Parts: sequence; structure tokens; C-alpha cells
Amino acid sequence: MTYDAGWVVDGRNSVPHLDPDLTRRELTIIRDDLHCTAVQIVGGDPERLEAVARIATGLGLEVWFTPYPLDLSLPEIHELLVECARRAATIPGEVVFVAGAELTIMNRGFIDGDRLPQRLAHLFGDPATRPQRIAEVQDRLGRFFRATVPAIREVFTGRVTYAAIQYEGVDWTQFDIITFELIRSAGVAGMFREAVRTLVTTAAPKPLAITGFGTATWRGAGDVAPQSMDIIEYDEESGLPLRLNGVYERDEEGQARYLDEVLQVFDSEGVDSTFIHLFALHNLPHRPDGDPPDDLDLASGGIVKVYENRTGTTYPDMPWEPKAAFTTVATRYA
Repeated sequence: MTYDAGWVVDGRNSVPHLDPDLTRRELTIIRDDLHCTAVQIVGGDPERLEAVARIATGLGLEVWFTPYPLDLSLPEIHELLVECARRAATIPGEVVFVAGAELTIMNRGFIDGDRLPQRLAHLFGDPATRPQRIAEVQDRLGRFFRATVPAIREVFTGRVTYAAIQYEGVDWTQFDIITFELIRSAGVAGMFREAVRTLVTTAAPKPLAITGFGTATWRGAGDVAPQSMDIIEYDEESGLPLRLNGVYERDEEGQARYLDEVLQVFDSEGVDSTFIHLFALHNLPHRPDGDPPDDLDLASGGIVKVYENRTGTTYPDMPWEPKAAFTTVATRYA
């Protein structure tokens, strides 16, 4: 399971305050009720990542310590990864260090563009020159890792991986585990199983992990899963989510069915580790009594729906309620 420790953009953390007691309780539920044996902790604050990782390993969970830089420059990414690796090395228990995720598209310096929309437009805009641009991105990422992975290994002696997008062309000889962000949409559903089988085969003898997969909670989200969160309107100045860009129908059963299907594929085809994206997004609250576009949880891939000013009923001490996907994941992982 993936656990959100707070995304950092322009110095702002999506989780302004991390409650250690809430975190410990949620990680305990992830271990005991969802039957997870490992948790991928993602975020942009090294101190926050370390704190959550220590709680998780204290509960006996394997930790995938995952700094997730957003809109940083290459020197800033290097500094963040090495600092996080240094902190990960001090944590007792089983820790895998993930040297970032989707670095080329989520940050500056690999692809032209100050923000994600500009980078996407530059990389995929012109089909005729796309192969050349992808080759350039692969070269930049390769040079970055040739400098950064040795620096990580100087301070961290455990297993190291990177959560890649397939076009990035990672040199996996530098890593101990091959990890891909792999999300099924309607466009690739027919070839999805075969693609997973191929990845498992080509990864051998190294294990294959799949991270970053999941979908939001509106009807039809699974068909466009990589973009299922793109229904949010953001404040231009603060970057905070404001509302949905329309009215969408809640479909918790659809989210549950989607996760059950892809988990079945991963399990039957021999994927070593899977990390659903994700447990909860506390900055996308469920607002059942307001205007429909205010219910930000519909855009969340979380398997629980988070409340703003109340607690749930299944777990009366928690500010959220499980979605249908929670039970589906618990049943499959059991």
C-alpha cells in the first residue's frame, strides 16, 4: 500500500500537519486489516518521510522509502535523494530506498517546461519528433542516475530501486529491483496482461515491482486511469484543489472492481511487489452534503474517503470511512 506523507510543491506541503498518533493508527490498520506486509511512503519532506518510516518499521512493515520531488531542478533532486537515503540508512528494519518516481515528467531539467502541462505538451506534442525527444530525456536521466545512484549507495547499503515510467529507458543494472508505474486504462486493457508478463520475464532474475496504480472514484475513471484525477480545478495562486470541473457520479464499486482485476493480473503473472496508489488523500475530502463539484474525494484514488469535520463509523476514531475498494483489497491481500 502507498501512504501519503505529504507532497511538497513550491514549499507547500499537501498535509500541513502530520499527526504521529493518526499515522500509527492508519499504518496499524494497513497492516492488520488490509493484510499488507509492506508500505510505500511517499512525500517531499525528508524529516516527515523518516518519521513515518520509523513508525512503519516499528510495526513490522517493510518500508519503501520514496522521496517524490515535484517541480525541482536536477541539483535539488540530487540533494533531496541523497539526504533521504542518508535518513533511510538510520532506520532499523527492512527498508528499500526508492530513488524517486516519474522524475522526468514531474520535475524540471529533463524535459523543457516549467510545469507538468508544459512538459507533457513538449514531450508528446509532435508525433514526428517524439522519438528524438524521448531519446534526449533518456540520455539526461541516464546521466543523472550515473551521478546520483553512487552517491545514494555511499550512504545507504540496502536495496535501491526507482519507480519508472516505461519510456524513460532506465539502466536497471544500477538497481536491485525493477519498478514501474503501470496503470491500466481502457486503451491498453487488451494488452495489459501480456505486457505485465513481458515485464516479469525481462526483469528476471531481478524482482519486478509495480507502483503507482489505481484509479479515482467516479464512474468511468478506470477507463482513463492515468488521468482520472484530472477533473480537479486548482487555485492558480496557491495550487490548492478547489472543486471538480463538473458533476460526476460516485462509483466505489467500479474502483473496487478495477483494483481487484489488476491485482489478479499482477499476482497471477508473478509480480513480486505491488503498491496501490493509495490509502488516503487527506487534501481531497469527501463532502457528501455540499454541491456535487465540492466532493473532491471523487477525484481521489484513496481507498478510504476522508472527512473534514467528523469521524467515520467503521473506525470511530478515524476521520475517514472505508470505500468498497478497502474491503476488496483486504480480501485479496488476505
